[in-house]
Amino acid sequence: MAFQISPGVNVSEIDLTAIVPAVQTTAGGFAGQFVWGPVEQRVLVSNEAQLVSQFQKPNNTFFKDFFVAANFLSYADTLFTVRINNTGLANAITAGNSSITLIKNEDDYDSNFSSGITGVGDFVAKYAGALGNSLKVSVCQSNAAFESTLLGNHTVVNGNNGVTFTANNATTLSVGDFVLLGPDKSPHKVAVVAADGLSATLETSYSGNTVNGGGNVTRRWEYHNFFAAAPGTSAWATTRGGTNDEMHVIVVDQDGQWTNVRNQVLETFEAVSKASDAKKTDGSANYYKDVINRTSSYMWWTAHNGSLTNAGSAAEGTAFGGSSQPQSASFRSGADGSAGTAGQYQRAYDLFKSAEDVDVSMILGGSSTTATAVHLINNIAEYRKDCIVCLSPEQADVVNNTSYVGAQVDDSVAFRNTLPSSSYATLDSGYKYQYDKYNDVYRWVPLNGDTAGTMARTDQVRDPWYSPAGLSRGRIKNVVKLAYNPNKTDRDQLYKNGINPIVTFPGEGTILFGDRTLLASPSAFDRINVRRLFIVLEKAIAIAARSSLFEFNDAFTRSQFVNLVEPFLRDVQGRRGITDFRVVCDDTNNTPEIIDRNEFVGDIYIKPARSINFIQLNFVAVRTGVEFEEVVGQFG
Repeated sequence: MAFQISPGVNVSEIDLTAIVPAVQTTAGGFAGQFVWGPVEQRVLVSNEAQLVSQFQKPNNTFFKDFFVAANFLSYADTLFTVRINNTGLANAITAGNSSITLIKNEDDYDSNFSSGITGVGDFVAKYAGALGNSLKVSVCQSNAAFESTLLGNHTVVNGNNGVTFTANNATTLSVGDFVLLGPDKSPHKVAVVAADGLSATLETSYSGNTVNGGGNVTRRWEYHNFFAAAPGTSAWATTRGGTNDEMHVIVVDQDGQWTNVRNQVLETFEAVSKASDAKKTDGSANYYKDVINRTSSYMWWTAHNGSLTNAGSAAEGTAFGGSSQPQSASFRSGADGSAGTAGQYQRAYDLFKSAEDVDVSMILGGSSTTATAVHLINNIAEYRKDCIVCLSPEQADVVNNTSYVGAQVDDSVAFRNTLPSSSYATLDSGYKYQYDKYNDVYRWVPLNGDTAGTMARTDQVRDPWYSPAGLSRGRIKNVVKLAYNPNKTDRDQLYKNGINPIVTFPGEGTILFGDRTLLASPSAFDRINVRRLFIVLEKAIAIAARSSLFEFNDAFTRSQFVNLVEPFLRDVQGRRGITDFRVVCDDTNNTPEIIDRNEFVGDIYIKPARSINFIQLNFVAVRTGVEFEEVVGQFG
């Protein structure tokens, strides 16, 4: 505290209440190929419904990655998911003959495309993929586009549902418009407007020979009934001398790929403004470009339609205008692209490389090839040193691999031998067959999403330092059958090579039946529970140790550190994570040389608890006259 110059009372507050914090242990990280959603951007999803909402349901090409993620979320509620940037991805557009340059995500749009794009129409699908081709957007720019009157000389041609108009009036119709016919003003939807502009075909028949006795006919915008009134002049523009700034926008699932219902309305934007400075009565922005970019789940703005007048100008004294006909456009040219390469997967997984940027405990390998699996171990997990990579063999190694007896085991071991030795990775024995409720088929899916899920579930029901394997915590969900079910001989071969068998036991379900890491040398760290114990201890104590940065390396600070760490380790010991520990932080390891280098050393010795992998039961028969004390302990 500062020295006082004159008499007085100085009050200071010193906080000595620091503790070792709890750390996140159940979060997963995954990169995969999906049909929708932002590209090369981490998205946090907490359940399968959110996964579908963000990345949409799987199709027959891209399903494997979806189900790896969905399977993990059946055990846990925190998964950071990245969509890879595979070759050929394209956003659907509303005009133009070629697809747009890929817009990856919102940051990409804001940085490179938000000022407008020429040659692609007024809007672009928010994310890349063929699913965007199912969308249609319709814009009602004016009162006249919402509803107008068609003057006389309208006749009905019986037998083919055709309504003939004069040339002048036919040009005011658009496909989808409704015309109100007869004394009862029954609505009939326009299906086709003839190329010569002289006639239109209706979707439903009309029994009369004339329309209103040759009088006037009312036409209305196809989506008029989704809005309270025709667009006009907003209160914002009125007070500033502007006119006709309002417009309506609607997005429709034209082909039914989103909702399984053709022409289902997805979202509406009512009375949005053409004025760039427009505000609603609650003070929020009402400029149509900003509203759509901020709130639409399906599209971004790319250009003002050519029929709009003064769009993007301030409201002050501006006369806005728009077409007297609705402006509708179907999206097209969206593409899913080809299957992702190892390099594309690796670039997506690199978004998990920095522990400071994202906190994850498990990296799901999905259907990783050898190249990607090695990258995940060497460049993600070993670099971070606070997470475990969960891997499965390649599909060809285990699914329908029946060239000879034991081929699945041999090929799985061969795959394992292409991977480095690491305690930050684990490998299971294969694939499972599960039902795809979105497409009513069965799929082969790698099991590493489930392996990671058992770890997350173990954290929830016990602690990270418990083994995730076995009958208590290692049950695998959603299994119709395994690609192969390892018998005892298979399990011996797999386990000695560091592969954790997943086994179906009759009447007991499918179980993760091993807890090995990929560390080749014998060590406590060749077990998942020990590796995860040290991840938790190192992460939590490292966070707590930050409070000692820039303090003096003296007895007081060192005592503070010891008093910070020991209660935490006693708690872990009480929860069966460790059997004993010692914290050394004094002048024996903080020598004058250490202090002069501005360093601080704390040595933490841990005796980790070990999981039971092998059980020996000895049944000893003895003669009637033998005392048990004579033989107990002789046959261990």
